[in-house]
Amino acid sequence: MSPHTPILSPGSPRYAAIDALRGAAMVWMTVFHLGFDLAHFGLWNQNFRLDPFWTLQRTAIVSLFLFCAGFSQAVAVQHGQDWTRFWKRWAQIAGCAVLVSVGSYAMFPTSFIYFGVLHGMAVMLIVARLTAGWGPWLWLAGGVALGLPTLAAYALSHGWEAWAPWLNGRPLNWLGLVSRKPFTQDYVPVFPWLGVMWWGLACGQWVLARHLHWMQRPMVGLFAPLAVLGRWSLSYYMLHQPVLIGGLMAWLWFAGR
Repeated sequence: MSPHTPILSPGSPRYAAIDALRGAAMVWMTVFHLGFDLAHFGLWNQNFRLDPFWTLQRTAIVSLFLFCAGFSQAVAVQHGQDWTRFWKRWAQIAGCAVLVSVGSYAMFPTSFIYFGVLHGMAVMLIVARLTAGWGPWLWLAGGVALGLPTLAAYALSHGWEAWAPWLNGRPLNWLGLVSRKPFTQDYVPVFPWLGVMWWGLACGQWVLARHLHWMQRPMVGLFAPLAVLGRWSLSYYMLHQPVLIGGLMAWLWFAGR
């Protein structure tokens, strides 16, 4: 649960505040995944799929990442990031999404990740970039996006049942307009999550236009290393689980378990 957003064009500023927020999400994600891995290896009796204590945390973590992604798009657009730079970074995200699918298939062949956070971000970043000119209407669009899955679930059980097999199937369930969630290790469909990114984009545009001084404050104390970590979120995301899982497997091997 941690993507990186397209960085700014050369010479454009980075704002440490949004990097620090992304870094905090990364630390939270690491703690969450450590718990998940402990449960997966039978070292901790926790239900990460059904226990609200964990499911709500997952929702919060993903929301933080997508909000930061939308905010960063506002920064990139304001500072003139061109499409060439955008597509270069987008290709890195999409490539990592493919690697996540391959790696998860090796570990969870019946529930591998085919549309997780990186897959969703790859689609949503394009939409966010194309709709950046909507301005304040992004707030309304975000609210509609957040509500669409609930509306779809109701419709698919009240008169639109014939559409359920199509929208619940893998070719279309990445949209998020489903009556039941698919069995997969990570599922971040376009709806409702595009709404979070749209709100991040709208918030970024508002802050940059009216309260730029908020973003220009230096990060001190614990916030400084979080800002540094937030600049390397894609690399960190791709490496942290192999390190955690590898470390646990090594410990289990040495312990003879």
